[in-house]
Amino acid sequence: MEDISIFADKAVQPSDKDLADKLGDTLPLWNQLVGYVMEKYPAGLKQWNFPGKKYGWSFRIKDKKRAIIYLLPRENYFKVAFVFGEKASATVWESDVSDAIKTKLANAIKYMEGRGIQIDVKDDAFLPDIKRLVEIKLTH
Repeated sequence: MEDISIFADKAVQPSDKDLADKLGDTLPLWNQLVGYVMEKYPAGLKQWNFPGKKYGWSFRIKDKKRAIIYLLPRENYFKVAFVFGEKASATVWESDVSDAIKTKLANAIKYMEGRGIQIDVKDDAFLPDIKRLVEIKLTH
């Protein structure tokens, strides 16, 4: 099964209602993470993005040059994605985030822009780690 956004129609940008209908019980977690990023970086630019049919619609919060965090909507849950450069990756490995996330980062393919990881958000288990990753991303 392909792992693409539940919003696949390029002509229809997801609305708040669409998001609420699809995320179900995880919508408060989505809203909490968006609120947290905006609290830490009030100048953040929130935007829906459609990189192509292969991926569908995703939501990101950017600074002037790069994405801070990506939120990828799925049926009744969402994924959070980050791309970390070398310095940020080193900081993640030295941090107190879970070993599962550190392993995911260590095993990620290294591209020119860094290492990309995705974390499934089906409950609040990884929220403290995700918030820490946001902080690391903002300092690097």
